[in-house]
Amino acid sequence: MVASPGAQILHVLTVAGKALWRAARKVGRTLARRWRTSLQFRTVFTTLVIASVAVVGVGGYLAGQISSGLFKERLAQAQQDSARGATQVQDNFSNASVSDQPRVSSYVKDTLGLLAVGAADDNRKYLLVKIPGQTSKLAVISSDSGGVTSAIIPDTLRAAVQANDTGQFWQSISLPVGSSGSHPAVVVGNQVELLQTKYELYMIYDLNSAQLTLNYIQSVLWLAGAILLLLIGAIAWYVTRTVVKPVSQAAAVSEKLAAGELEERMQVVGEDEMARLATSFNKMATSLQDQINALATLSEMQQRFVSDVSHELRTPLTTVRMAAEVLFDARDGFDPVNKRSSELLFHQVERFELLLADLLEISRFDAGVADLDVESLDIFSVIHSVIDVAAPVADANHSELSVVTRLRSHKCVVEMDARRIDRILRNLVLNAVEHSEGKPVKIFVSADEHAVAVAVRDYGVGMSPDALGHVFDRFWRADPARARTTGGSGLGLSIATEDARLHGGWLEAWGVPGKGSCFRLTLPRTRGGVLTHSPVPLPPDSGAGAASLNLNTGPILTNTGAMGVVGALGGISPALHGEPPAAGTAARTELP
Repeated sequence: MVASPGAQILHVLTVAGKALWRAARKVGRTLARRWRTSLQFRTVFTTLVIASVAVVGVGGYLAGQISSGLFKERLAQAQQDSARGATQVQDNFSNASVSDQPRVSSYVKDTLGLLAVGAADDNRKYLLVKIPGQTSKLAVISSDSGGVTSAIIPDTLRAAVQANDTGQFWQSISLPVGSSGSHPAVVVGNQVELLQTKYELYMIYDLNSAQLTLNYIQSVLWLAGAILLLLIGAIAWYVTRTVVKPVSQAAAVSEKLAAGELEERMQVVGEDEMARLATSFNKMATSLQDQINALATLSEMQQRFVSDVSHELRTPLTTVRMAAEVLFDARDGFDPVNKRSSELLFHQVERFELLLADLLEISRFDAGVADLDVESLDIFSVIHSVIDVAAPVADANHSELSVVTRLRSHKCVVEMDARRIDRILRNLVLNAVEHSEGKPVKIFVSADEHAVAVAVRDYGVGMSPDALGHVFDRFWRADPARARTTGGSGLGLSIATEDARLHGGWLEAWGVPGKGSCFRLTLPRTRGGVLTHSPVPLPPDSGAGAASLNLNTGPILTNTGAMGVVGALGGISPALHGEPPAAGTAARTELP
């Protein structure tokens, strides 16, 4: 079916309109982006807008003043000329001695013809009209200089002239010219009398020459204004470029310095303020480079010192440990004082050995030589191993350990370094038990296609917002006066954080004073995977109004569905004789 021409035209117009709209939107977005990102563009644009307003205002004022001055000048000339012409006509009419109609018409025409004498370029025309209501037989109805009729005379002006026989009145009109054109004009009216008959005498002055002059002046003003705007824009662009260019260069150099390119410097040109700014910036960059290099050297020396000292201490520590073990094994034959001393020596050497191992591990992280021994393992096997180690400590603290999971198969294979994940979870569980104050400690496990998460939740002393800000710092303790029941070097959470990062995972903390705390470990299921979320909320069992520390941002998904329980020694313990428990419920297996 062929569309009608009207429909085709409408379709073309619609397509063209959409194209114009898209182009306008693109231009608008480009201008908005330039406005946001370019100081020079904003400065030049603002200067041009202010200058345009000033030029339009001044130009409009000057044009108005010139127009008013020209009109007043031409009006004064017209009034003077009209007054002389009216006086001359009235004098001639007063001396008239004619007695018949033809001679009256001829006399009027000859008298009014004197008004056209000396008028340049036909700029003055006249019109004589008898005032209505008079019955004189020797009266002339009207007389004009050609092409002028009473229709162009405003009624208000005629009424004023008819009502006053001595006054002079004027009004601006549009004077028809040709078939469709018109010129601005002013008409001046007086009243004259001939043979006891009163007439309206109008003189029309064409102001087209004044209008042409005014148009020329206005065009010159607007052209000068446009040129002035271009000059102002060019000056603003040059000045702002002179000022902004060093600032832009400084911003670019700052970004490179922030990216680690410490050799970057600004170019110094001249001796003005910008040159002094560049010089000061370069001095600052040099000072920062020296300090950074010094700090890097100091940090490297400290790391090397820790590493060297740790390695050097291993040999004498081994000897001391052997001696401590001998004394510890023989403590039953000692007196009570020496027996207690041998026990203290053995335990402190053991703690010293743990601290030395942690220092060696930290030095490997600092040196960047730590690596993963990745293999595919079930995360629950690692959790079982951790619970086996933590069970005696939990018994001593009268805390109940339980594992809660929503996974129906109770199996989750992850590509990981089992030794490092075991170390992370053991550290989190032992810390939770130590701070649980005899309350339960729960281990929440959940996974999806891309990630697995293990959250260790206790309900003990909790953590303040300030503590959350330092919980992963090295050698930091929330309460330095608090006694340790499980030893520790103060490096456990720092090492756990580094282990998590090696796996591409997250280690996050949450806590509220008096309501407990929760640490969540999130790992990608496969090596090299990128985390975007965690399958376990933080905390898993609510915690509204709590302060939290999230070292790695990402959305948190709320878990729903059936929950199972993993016991410490008994493996998977399904609820209700092998059936999955109802949604939102969880059974617990008591620790032995």
